Amino acid sequence: MLTVSFVIGAGSILYTNRLVIDIREREKRQVDLYARTLEYLANDNNQSADLSFILDEIVQANTTIPVILTDDRGKPEYYRNLPKAEQLSEHRREDYLLEQVEEMKGEHEPIQVRLVDAQNQVYGRKFIYYKNSALLAQLQFYPYVQLLVIILFGLVTYAIFNYSKSSEQNRVWVGLAKETAHQLGTPLSSLMAWVDYLKSQYPQDANIEEFDKDVERLEMITARFSSIGSVPKLTKVQLGDLVDRSISYLRSRLSEKINFNVKSEPYDIEGMVNQDLFSWVMENLIKNSVDAMEGKGDIDIHIFKLDHENVAIDLRDTGKGIAKNRVKHVFRPGFTTKQRGWGLGLTLVKRIIENYHGGRIFVKKTDVKKGTTFRIILTRFKVT
Repeated sequence: MLTVSFVIGAGSILYTNRLVIDIREREKRQVDLYARTLEYLANDNNQSADLSFILDEIVQANTTIPVILTDDRGKPEYYRNLPKAEQLSEHRREDYLLEQVEEMKGEHEPIQVRLVDAQNQVYGRKFIYYKNSALLAQLQFYPYVQLLVIILFGLVTYAIFNYSKSSEQNRVWVGLAKETAHQLGTPLSSLMAWVDYLKSQYPQDANIEEFDKDVERLEMITARFSSIGSVPKLTKVQLGDLVDRSISYLRSRLSEKINFNVKSEPYDIEGMVNQDLFSWVMENLIKNSVDAMEGKGDIDIHIFKLDHENVAIDLRDTGKGIAKNRVKHVFRPGFTTKQRGWGLGLTLVKRIIENYHGGRIFVKKTDVKKGTTFRIILTRFKVT
């Protein structure tokens, strides 16, 4: 639809331009005809010809083209279709006509009228100055008005389409998340029952304790998926502790060659977050960094006050980095540098931070083969 609109608009502009050119040529021919007729009649009436009267008779049908007749020194002798001149005093009218002559010179070359005697000798000259009619002047600007309307129409159409697409994506995300939580519910209930049974039968078995942690983890994941689409409750939380807990869970499940360095200035700095969802964000970012480092390298997390109202969290890894031309795509659904994976991790992170926390996340810095730094910005206070 947008393409069709632009095609129609472009066609209309081309047609209007063609129309403007045709009208301009017609007006030029009309004034030229006036001049030739004037020259003929003036010379036919010899030197005593009343040129003003003759011109008035010739151009009486012209009600649109502004015309000024001057002598060979440029002094106006006659004018037509200049209504403002009628409202001025004689002295001011002459100044106004001279201004119009200068303006007309800029638009069209004056048409010369030669006055000859009986021996066909030139004894004087007159000049006809003219400019485009009001209709032609309006038509000249009309294509630009058309173009502006088309651009505005295109922008509105794009905004509506983009909003519709975004709304549809949100519905898909919410539906997928709710269905995932629903599907996890039944086997999770069974696993919880089995864990309770095994605890009662083998109370000293350390493996059962780890099994219990994983079941609790599944329960948390189910709660996270259930919260997608709902308005999450944000509370003031010490971000350093929350990040440490996320790392603590992942540390035993990642390579020992991954080194974590967490720095919080100050350590007790707080931010408004939903703990379950924000932990999900940190885990996704950490796993993304681990994949980029291929299981070996450093992950530095720096938490600090950005300003009076906001706190920033920088997560830097020593992975393979992101090519500059791909940075703008990293948060798009389906984008991934791995052979396997859906490319939804960073998209989910962005939605959680921006849609549910009112914050921002972006790639602060990246260098190929050196690593990437993501920055999260969150508010420190409850928004009222």
